[in-house]
Amino acid sequence: MIEKILLANSGTGHSEEMLKALMDIPSIQRAKVTVLHVVPAQTSAEAMTEKWEEGGKVLANAIQSLKLDPNHVNAMLRQGDPKDVVCRVAEEIDADLIIMGSRGLKRIMSILENSVSQYVFQLSSRPMLLVKDDIYVKKIKRVMVAIDKSEASKTCLKLALFLLRDIKGSQLTLVHVDPSMGAKTEQKKGAEAEKDAVLAAAIAEVKKMGVAYQCISAVGKPGELICSIAEDTHADLLVLGSPDRRPSIAKGLPDLDRLLGTSLSDYVRVYANCPVLLARTAG
Repeated sequence: MIEKILLANSGTGHSEEMLKALMDIPSIQRAKVTVLHVVPAQTSAEAMTEKWEEGGKVLANAIQSLKLDPNHVNAMLRQGDPKDVVCRVAEEIDADLIIMGSRGLKRIMSILENSVSQYVFQLSSRPMLLVKDDIYVKKIKRVMVAIDKSEASKTCLKLALFLLRDIKGSQLTLVHVDPSMGAKTEQKKGAEAEKDAVLAAAIAEVKKMGVAYQCISAVGKPGELICSIAEDTHADLLVLGSPDRRPSIAKGLPDLDRLLGTSLSDYVRVYANCPVLLARTAG
């Protein structure tokens, strides 16, 4: 399911550590990895030459650090605007997953500061794994999936099961949050949570795969609850659906709801204390 990974490497952050953690997972180990470094355009030929040399060193260091099978890794150095180049290369190689570092900038600030990860998140239809600069990347054993009735949620569950199916001692946490306005925040766990009708189909899928799981059913503000539950359950990875609500005529334009920070995925992207895998399904 994840056969081609694009690592957008800026030379900073924890994206390389995240890829290493993923490559420890049996189901990922055969994936082909493209490590991309983008050199922005410079004002002079001399400056451009210097940046190309720096970029080459960043790539070489990344390849050496990752210790991947040479047959399964491709180093790519490109010139241009990083935001556009990452999106373009993801299409070129038909990436199943994009891994990027993120400063975790809050909402409108990420637009004003020209966030590369925010831009790519808006415009790419591919699953995207965001790793904030201020988190600790851990070995992946505990994965949390936010479940609702959307197709994107089903995609998230499939991704999580793909990752966990061959990991010994793994656990999947299925979480459904009912965003009832004005309702008192509450959580149910265990047998009580399994009565949640929204979780029923997901539970059936997990049981088929034989993956250990736990359920949490909650009422309250989804963004806050998802982030707090991820922290409480010590999730190593949080998987969240991000349905694309834009009409087809506007596919090349940013989703203003997300840019202005009103979406669940934007909130979780900023506040979760673990890496966040955002899976998007058109519709």
